[in-house]
Amino acid sequence: MSKDLEKITSFIAKHHVMSLATTDAKELSVCSLFYVYDAKKLCFVVASSEDTLHVKHVVENAAVAGNILLETQTIGKIQGLQFQGKMKELADESLKKLYFKTFPYALAMLPKLWRIEVDYFKLTDNRLGFGKKIIYSPASP
Repeated sequence: MSKDLEKITSFIAKHHVMSLATTDAKELSVCSLFYVYDAKKLCFVVASSEDTLHVKHVVENAAVAGNILLETQTIGKIQGLQFQGKMKELADESLKKLYFKTFPYALAMLPKLWRIEVDYFKLTDNRLGFGKKIIYSPASP
């Protein structure tokens, strides 16, 4: 794993809620979702009902963007991750187990699980220097 991806993965592991933006080309939606992350598969797992606007968008257009942030008023401690990818219905049993191990109370609700396959990360980390950006894309050499 590259040093940049290690920093990104470390940041992701310290949090558990993301904001996710979707569109169907007619309207936009943003929501907050609990997540788990699989560093080897470069994907998030989230739970969401098919009745939600963001899932209705994903059925039309799988492209999503999101962010995870550290809420702070101290400029030198600002950290935030932006990502882009594709959101699809989850079929991977090992990822389902990972989600319910992390959020066991969710099992009682029998939620539909989704996989966000990430193809772009941008981590801003002011601890490394003001406005320092770490960009990682699995498709890049």
